Amino acid sequence: MFKGSCLCGGVKYEIKGEPIIVAHCHCIDCQKRSGAGHSTGSMFLEENFDIKGSPSKFNYIDIGGKTTTHFFCAHCGSPLFGKNTTMPGVMTVSAGTLEFPNSIEPQVVVCAKFKNHWDVMDDSLETFDDMPDWKPEFGA
Repeated sequence: MFKGSCLCGGVKYEIKGEPIIVAHCHCIDCQKRSGAGHSTGSMFLEENFDIKGSPSKFNYIDIGGKTTTHFFCAHCGSPLFGKNTTMPGVMTVSAGTLEFPNSIEPQVVVCAKFKNHWDVMDDSLETFDDMPDWKPEFGA
């Protein structure tokens, strides 16, 4: 069981199961959304979420037509979750909102071609210049 919340505690969540994958993403959208050099997200099956509170959401349509929905706390602004139309049934949690963020291990780096020189990554992680054309196994 994973638990987490926004900074002010107005939105809390619990998630059953293990992450499908944990990824660092350097795309420009993630940089803008996080206010940092990358975002780190843990992907879970959406059906395993229990959310308390009412996160606000923002839908963004990229140039390829993919819609990404970002959920955040309207009070404190914490970015909480994201999901997109290319991977229905899964939701990605902003790792920094986890109660115990050290309980996850990043497995991959995506969109590395947008990485800033000052945003240092673990060189042992599998790294892709773009978003790879794969979908992680959804597990049982």
